[in-house]
Amino acid sequence: MFPRRTHTSAATRLTSTKNPLLREIRRAVERGSLTSDGLCVAEGFHLMEEALRSPCEVEAVIASDTAAPRMQGDFISVPDDIFSVIASTETTQGVLTLVRPPEASLDAMFAGVALLLVLDGVQDPGNAGTLLRAAEAFGASGVLVAKGTVNPWNPKALRASAGSAFRVPVLRDATPEMLEGRGARVWATLPHGSAETNPDFSMATVLIIGSEARGVSREWAAVAEALTIPTSGVESLNAAMAGTILLYEASRQRRA
Repeated sequence: MFPRRTHTSAATRLTSTKNPLLREIRRAVERGSLTSDGLCVAEGFHLMEEALRSPCEVEAVIASDTAAPRMQGDFISVPDDIFSVIASTETTQGVLTLVRPPEASLDAMFAGVALLLVLDGVQDPGNAGTLLRAAEAFGASGVLVAKGTVNPWNPKALRASAGSAFRVPVLRDATPEMLEGRGARVWATLPHGSAETNPDFSMATVLIIGSEARGVSREWAAVAEALTIPTSGVESLNAAMAGTILLYEASRQRRA
């Protein structure tokens, strides 16, 4: 495990894009996925600090020569031009962190008065990351990620989550069958048709947010009650806005 911050710095030097570690990082960044070892690539000083403060295992920190003077603790240094090749952003801060995502348990998510968020085909990483951040902000017990949804540890999703992805329990490849026998009331956001507009979120609750283009899929809608957010002047809200509003309302009801 990468050591927590110390008052001295020690750097390992890598100078070739052909280095196996750097090639693996670049491959994960291009695919928007985890590395073959199951690590996410978190870029920037803020995400590095969030990862170090989290319970997650931090495998390595890589810094460009420009960023190296700001580093503390052990890290891997690379020339600026090498870092630009592996970075996920055009304007980079010169530091990225390899983090093992937290483990999650479905039973733990449903313990107590559960509040779960389901991402069903949400493909925009900015929306996915924002929803993870909202899930943490409003006390969700976990997030289920259905097939067709962007990888929640995509570098862009990580940035949008502002570090929440290191703390919120997340399970991928979720299916509607995972909700069976859990005693939760399941709601799916639908923009049209007759739907509940005054729901009770004080009990165990699952909120399903559909894709930006097609909405909630048939298989998830089949296990849920329809839910509409009343709007004026616009046809619908995007995934991140809809999920954030519902999570806030659930949090408000539970505080009350």
